[in-house]
Order: sequence, then structure tokens, then C-alpha cells
Amino acid sequence: MRRTTLRRAALSATLALGAGLLGFAQPASAAAPVPMTVTVDKQTATPGSTVNLTLTFTNTESTNVQFVYQSIQPSYDTSQDVGLKYAFTSCTGDVSACDVAAKQSGSMRYNVPVTPGATRTVKLSYQIAADSACGPSRRIDFYSYLYYEYQAGQQKKDGVYPVGTAVTCTGGNPAAAAHK
Repeated sequence: MRRTTLRRAALSATLALGAGLLGFAQPASAAAPVPMTVTVDKQTATPGSTVNLTLTFTNTESTNVQFVYQSIQPSYDTSQDVGLKYAFTSCTGDVSACDVAAKQSGSMRYNVPVTPGATRTVKLSYQIAADSACGPSRRIDFYSYLYYEYQAGQQKKDGVYPVGTAVTCTGGNPAAAAHK
């Protein structure tokens, strides 16, 4: 009789555990859409050439976005390569403020409001210096911080996004390239 009682208890515990785990299971859901995309006009550049980045913000919320701030900075590897020289030369598009000219990083504020599903786009151009050290393993890459407010300013989202637009710098000053 003891074995039967133990089996029933074990069976009951197993069923209770299974039911409990099913109760905690989350329903399957699709990944949240990414509110920012970035494209680059070329994968390889040489000293003296210009590279264009296009950043597009999409309002993925169900209400208007009232404020959008975005910054762009060089990746760690790019910032540590002292021989790699470049600077932003222009910022155009759907922005009310842009602070990147003659710098290696900067920020922008998009024109608002941004209605649900609508986009705002900014084009950033940077020039690689004529005396920049370029060569094997030399890349210019960025990451971006995005912050926006929606639902009459009651909700906000932010995040750091790798831009994923590494541009390989080829050619250039061989002596400077050797000092990486």
C-alpha cells in the first residue's frame, strides 16, 4: 500500500508541476520592430573620399512621437585608431537640429511630431582626410544612441544601436598605416 501512495503522490506532483509550468509559459510573440535603420553608400573608401550615412527613424508606436534625439559616435576600435582621420562635413534631412559638422561624432533632433508609421531621415556625410592612415584592418564604424518620447510624453524608449556600417579605409599613407 505504501508503493501505491508514493506513486500517486509522485504522479500528482508531476502533473502539478507540468500544469504550473504551462501556466508560466509566455505566448509566442514577434520581435518588436526596430525604430532605426542605417545604410551607407559604399563599403570601401580611400583617403580624400566622402562617405554618406543615411539614418531613418520610424515611429513604431500607435501614437505620435513628440521628441526624438539621436547621437552618433565612433565605435571603440575606430576611436582607438589615432591614425584614422575623418570628420563629418554635412547633415541634411528631417532634422530641427544637427551638431556634427567638423567633428567625429555628434547629435541630431528630428522634426516632430512623427505620426504612427511615419519616418524621418537624416543624411550624414563624412570625409576621410587625405593623410589618413588606411590599410588592412582599418575601418570606420559607428554606434548610435536613440531616445524618443510618445503618448503625449508619458512614455519613452531608448537604446544603443550598433550602426553596422563599417567602411574599410584602403590605400592612403603607408607610413601612418604601419603605426596602428
